Amino acid sequence: MNDQVKNYGLDEAIAAVAARGTISEIYFVACGGSYALLQEGQYVVDREAKAIASYGYSSAEFLARAPVRLGKDSLVITCSHSGNTPETVAATEYARKAGALTISLTNLADSPLDKATENTVFYEWDPLSVTSKHNSVMLLLLVFGILNKLEGNSKFDQVSKAVPALHEKGEALKAKYAAAAAEFGESHKREPVIYTMASGSNHSTAYAFAICLLQEMQWVHSACIHSGEYFHGPFEITDFDTPIIILKGLGNARKMDERALAFAEKYSKRLSVLDAADFGLEALAGEAAEYLTPIMFNLVLRLYAVELGDRRGHPLTVRRYMWRMEY
Repeated sequence: MNDQVKNYGLDEAIAAVAARGTISEIYFVACGGSYALLQEGQYVVDREAKAIASYGYSSAEFLARAPVRLGKDSLVITCSHSGNTPETVAATEYARKAGALTISLTNLADSPLDKATENTVFYEWDPLSVTSKHNSVMLLLLVFGILNKLEGNSKFDQVSKAVPALHEKGEALKAKYAAAAAEFGESHKREPVIYTMASGSNHSTAYAFAICLLQEMQWVHSACIHSGEYFHGPFEITDFDTPIIILKGLGNARKMDERALAFAEKYSKRLSVLDAADFGLEALAGEAAEYLTPIMFNLVLRLYAVELGDRRGHPLTVRRYMWRMEY
């Protein structure tokens, strides 16, 4: 492990942004679960930045759109767990050629992505544990660190002070939701379709659960429904036996989740509701708590997915196509 990996590259990446000094826009670019992760960062910028615009793209879409304005005032943050995702490596190289500053998050040093980017932030990964170097934690520290340097955002201190307590908080939530996760796995093991619904900082979590945990790892048909869009089409699928997982967040978006839940409760008997207000994050991070909710929702939903896979006799590692053939 080289020195950059040892210190994870976070301070160096933030310093590089500060040195550039003229960042007016941030692009968050990745694929799949990494794309969902980076949407958490985009949400922070949208909510907190005073003079910096933010955009989120799947890597292939970013390359296809080829934003003409991309240049020296742009920061492009990319992510690939393995560091080998071809589209993300290509997107990083494209951004650098356009003159943008690039920062990449990955779990693997000396990977193609690590070599393609100017600045790498490394993270640790255990889907059933939250550490101070967890991918979501490192992303939050990166984004809030950037906003602190460029705009003096004060929530960087709130998030930083909360980080040491996240592991213990995560372990407590795993114990709290163990029985509910087991019940979910047993009661949903034969469901052909399971929907997930959320908004705000947690929409990306619902998206990742739908496309990665259910579609990819369980071959269960699913769709992510935005709570604010529920009444503009998706609520028509709601029936007494429609399984929907609903994530109730914190902050301004919570009103959308509450409205959607109030309707769904009238017509479906198959709702699984997880409420961030039960996580105790506000005591840890105050006004910054809404940005920590995806970390805990991802942890709890992973428990649900593990139990579902066990009950279905379908381990989360099984694939039809991924890693098995060219595509």
